[in-house]
Amino acid sequence: MIENRPFATALAHCVLIVGVLIVAFPIYYTFVASTLSVPEILRPPLPLLPGDRFAENYGEALFGGVGRIGGVGVWTLLFNTFVMAMGIALGKIVISLLSAFAIVFFRFPFRMAFFWLIFMTLMLPVEVRILPTYKVMVDLGLIDTYAGLILPLVASATATLLFRQFFLTIPGELVEAARVDAAGPMRFFKDILLPLSKTNIAALFVILFIYGWTQYLWPLLVTNDNSMNTIVIGLRKMISFADADTPWNLVMVTAILAIVPPVLVVVLMQRWFVKGLVESEK
Repeated sequence: MIENRPFATALAHCVLIVGVLIVAFPIYYTFVASTLSVPEILRPPLPLLPGDRFAENYGEALFGGVGRIGGVGVWTLLFNTFVMAMGIALGKIVISLLSAFAIVFFRFPFRMAFFWLIFMTLMLPVEVRILPTYKVMVDLGLIDTYAGLILPLVASATATLLFRQFFLTIPGELVEAARVDAAGPMRFFKDILLPLSKTNIAALFVILFIYGWTQYLWPLLVTNDNSMNTIVIGLRKMISFADADTPWNLVMVTAILAIVPPVLVVVLMQRWFVKGLVESEK
């Protein structure tokens, strides 16, 4: 039985509120700056209330184009980033599901050797293989393409490991029952494993979508055309070393817009995300 301790409860809530304010206030300040003009942003102190240039700033950033990134609108950057993040998330999940399915439910030579080879890639950061990967993309003509942004990042040892561990918890009786019902491997995968894995898939999708959305180094290397830039690359290009040359109002607009899609994904899939994490720990 949990004891009712009013002081401890109040203290916990106060700490939580302070933590939320620490995290949320910079985002609010960014939103306020996105509704001001550049002179208003550079003139201290920055107002605490939004300005009157919301529609103008957001319209210019989304559709008018930003000179520092070749006149490309933020809408194009958001679309590129969305395609990349979705491609990476879905690609990682599909490949990891099939890899884990093969490792757990099929018997073939060197099965565990392949698994440990996959596992060992966890110790290799992206930077170690980035030059040979870039060379392959150049040879295949995939620079400035969505395929070039997505394909090198779709394999995931972490997701394969997580799905393998989950598949190992599937009762053998369930496998035997499917075999008695004359269910082939793909039917067993589609009708039994996928429904059982949906919470894990949802949790991984949220994590992998945010991973793809925040990529910086790889998109920086494989996108020379401004129209193929992602939102993170576009945001960096907008910032100049001289404050007076930077369109800070448009930078703040871009920063706010860059936050929106990941937040929406987390909010919309929050129930599945939390459920998937809890079930993964059981």
